[in-house]
Parts: sequence; C-alpha cells; structure tokens
Amino acid sequence: MKAFQVASLILLLIYTTASNRWPLHTICKNDRLEIYYRSCDPMQDFALSVDSCAGVATGQVNIRLATMLRHSIRELSVDVSLDINGKSVLVYSANICEPNHPRLTFCGKRRGEHVYYEGPVALGFQDIPQGDFAAKVEFFNEAHHTIVCANITLKHR
Repeated sequence: MKAFQVASLILLLIYTTASNRWPLHTICKNDRLEIYYRSCDPMQDFALSVDSCAGVATGQVNIRLATMLRHSIRELSVDVSLDINGKSVLVYSANICEPNHPRLTFCGKRRGEHVYYEGPVALGFQDIPQGDFAAKVEFFNEAHHTIVCANITLKHR
C-alpha cells in the first residue's frame, strides 16, 4: 500500500511539473472568427468570456473576467502588444487604477480577494480586417506584480 502511495505521489509531481502552460480557452468560434486565450502567468489561470461573437465584429463587447488576487491592487496598469500576421504593430500602456482615482470596482482589492468584472469593453475598431492577430495583455500592480496576463489569438477569415 505504501509503494502505491509513493508511486501516485511521484506521478502527480511529474505530471504537474511537466505541464508548464495553461490550457487554451475558446472565447468565440464561428465560420469567420475564432478567438482563443491562454494565461501567460505561470502561477495562475483566469476566466474570460464574451456575450457573443457578433459583438466582437462591431468593436464593442460585453465581457466577464474573474480571478483570485495573488497581489493587492492599489494601482493597476495594463500593457498591450499587438502583432498582425506576425508583425508587431502596436504597443499600448495605460493606468487603470490610481490611488485617489479608482475607475473600476476592483481597484483597491486586496490579496486573496476575488475579482469579477462584467461590462462593456470598447475594442477601438469598427471592422476587423482579415488576418491572424496575436495580442499580449498584461495587468500589473504598483510593485509590477502580474495580476492577469493573457496571450490572445484572433483569426478572421
């Protein structure tokens, strides 16, 4: 019996350390549009969904995002980089939460608390051109600890 427990523990350790990537999640998939994401934070995955693929094509979507905080959020910033058909075309940075000017309900949340955001997000474009897009979106706090990190792939035919 003891040998079985030891073997089970060894297999569990091998399996969990051999997988260093989070699963690929499907956000949206239809005949012309596919959107996937994978957490690029090696310590934590998160949940993300959109109401419909149709909203993505209009440039305004309602999203739901949920995660458990490993670090407190006094200040929150976002960095976005975008590649189109393998070429880097955009790098964007913005402050989302500032100490005296919180813009979102989860600004000021502490480590261990659950963050849930549901609401509209403007994508900044009206029509999606055809092609393959890859974006890296990273939210981080004032100490530059990762809060949420995502590699997003969009394919439009």
